[in-house]
Amino acid sequence: MNERVNEPLLDIENLGVELPRHDRRGARRTVIQGVTLSVAPGEAVGVVGESGSGKSMTARAVLRLLPAGATVTGHIGFQGRSVLGLSRRELADYRSRRVSMIYQDPRAHTNPLRTIADFLTEGVVACGDMSRDEAAEAGCALLRDVGVSDPERRMTQYPHQLSGGLLQRMMIVMALLPSPDLVLADEPTTALDVTVQSEVMAILAEQIRERSLGLLFITHDLDLAAAVTDTLAVMYAGTIVEIGPAAAVYAGPAHPYTAALLASRPSPFSVKRIAAIPGRPIAAFEAGDGCVFAARCPYATDQCRTQRPLARPVAGRSVACHRAEDLESALRAMVS
Repeated sequence: MNERVNEPLLDIENLGVELPRHDRRGARRTVIQGVTLSVAPGEAVGVVGESGSGKSMTARAVLRLLPAGATVTGHIGFQGRSVLGLSRRELADYRSRRVSMIYQDPRAHTNPLRTIADFLTEGVVACGDMSRDEAAEAGCALLRDVGVSDPERRMTQYPHQLSGGLLQRMMIVMALLPSPDLVLADEPTTALDVTVQSEVMAILAEQIRERSLGLLFITHDLDLAAAVTDTLAVMYAGTIVEIGPAAAVYAGPAHPYTAALLASRPSPFSVKRIAAIPGRPIAAFEAGDGCVFAARCPYATDQCRTQRPLARPVAGRSVACHRAEDLESALRAMVS
């Protein structure tokens, strides 16, 4: 990926999201709290964590696609403008031309009654950016770029006639066709086998690099995220507990949760028993006053359970842990 420039493409500061509870009390639940990260042109930022950690909700907040009744606090900036302050017309342009989304399950986001050509070209034709013929020609060119042979025939087919890998390539083409500045990829390879995962991510990374786009890559796979991103943000209970250069975070985690994720992954080069993280993941509204990971952390102290740690610089990255310096050797041992 390209080096990061000074001006961020996407700038998120102290993001908070609350959702309404549909019960008699009418209470609200916090699902995102204090999330701060940025994406520069040509930079790939990975967001990793267990299910329910707030990764997808953060991406949806960037697109302002949150459930009805959601309350958003903090700042989401795109190319220097506040996303939360966009008018309806500006928001439509932002979603259709500036930012694209690649979803986890391509079959859930395609119409089985429409051809691939309809799916790929509908957006740019509706926006008036291209005629139908121009969009079809551009779509075929992009299909060739992502390794799809005989694109003209593929354009006439229906989603059920394509394999999962081919259909995910169509999703990438759909996201790139409007020439966006930022791509949000929400678990784009989860439904694919390992070999196809590698191919799809290699294609996506190449297109991002060639077009100097920003990429926010959401995944539960730390290995994959470390391989394709420049910056890695680890989320738990709706907040970022560690963020820094991907290679550094992967090689030497500074937060117990990051180390626990790395230690719990299977490895083809080791026969040691997988160390599962005890307990269950919690949502942001379930976290108490202390560290969000304290209940599952083997190194937690009374301070951890009663006082929320603030993110601070540790070993070249930002870490929300009271004991980050003390645990350096122990965390490295966990993942070695």
